[in-house]
Amino acid sequence: MRLQSGLVLEGGGMRGVYTAGVLESFLEHDIEFPYVIGVSAGACNAASFLSKQKGRNRKVNIDFIHEDRYLSWKNYIRNRELFGMDYVFDEIPKKIVPFDFQTFFENPAEFVIGTTDCRTGEPVYFSRKDYQDHLLQVIRASSSLPFVAPIVEIDGRPLLDGGMSDPIPIKKALQDGFSRNVVISTRNRGYRKKPSKLPAFLKKKYRNYPGVYKAIQARAHVYNETMEFVEKEEQAGRVFFICPKEPLKVKRVEKSAARLTDLYEQGKRDGGRIAAKLIEWAGSCPHVESSC
Repeated sequence: MRLQSGLVLEGGGMRGVYTAGVLESFLEHDIEFPYVIGVSAGACNAASFLSKQKGRNRKVNIDFIHEDRYLSWKNYIRNRELFGMDYVFDEIPKKIVPFDFQTFFENPAEFVIGTTDCRTGEPVYFSRKDYQDHLLQVIRASSSLPFVAPIVEIDGRPLLDGGMSDPIPIKKALQDGFSRNVVISTRNRGYRKKPSKLPAFLKKKYRNYPGVYKAIQARAHVYNETMEFVEKEEQAGRVFFICPKEPLKVKRVEKSAARLTDLYEQGKRDGGRIAAKLIEWAGSCPHVESSC
């Protein structure tokens, strides 16, 4: 069933396995959307959802977690990247757990990926007409965290993690014409981000890219303002909000397959539990209780 609403996906690093579980449940219930927008881990999970590959997000997010090529300090020492970006965005999707490009591109749903411009600190969005055959490169840019991943240049623009500038891109969904949206967060209801003390070497490391400092400096304010907006939209019946109900034990960078599996299964249970409510909400305009 294709719902007449947008789907907005937060990032969150390895916490994104919660989103992967919710989307797996959506696949099992044949729930589709005409418009999907995501940043970082949200964009990664959205791709396999739109290619309709059941179980793929679980495999690529959990089954490789103990491999050094996937995630290790060895990668950082060798290449200044915590995740092995070539391994994650080239070898795995093209050889080990093949991504179904044909089904993805045959899916009529629009898929928008958010990134951050390292010069300006402003969000840069890519839709299907923009990335065409460069889908994985754009998702890689959206998932490249500052400090632990290199900058990705696309069309002359230096880009990093989309979650820095627009962590929950609901306003872009509204701008693109979707007044009602399903929002999947990787944080518990009521979470607010605290301003963090910026490391002294940040400006030096990114001295040629002032937008990185600008985006990180504003991140807590942007996140909290966005969450307040999402909550108001939910109260008005225009957002169906899905988030982890149980306390999170998974860190942004997590190496425990057991904790990741537990969070994935939590997302899958939540997705199954709210499927009927979601379909009811999508087909009408009343206030329907959300999932957390």
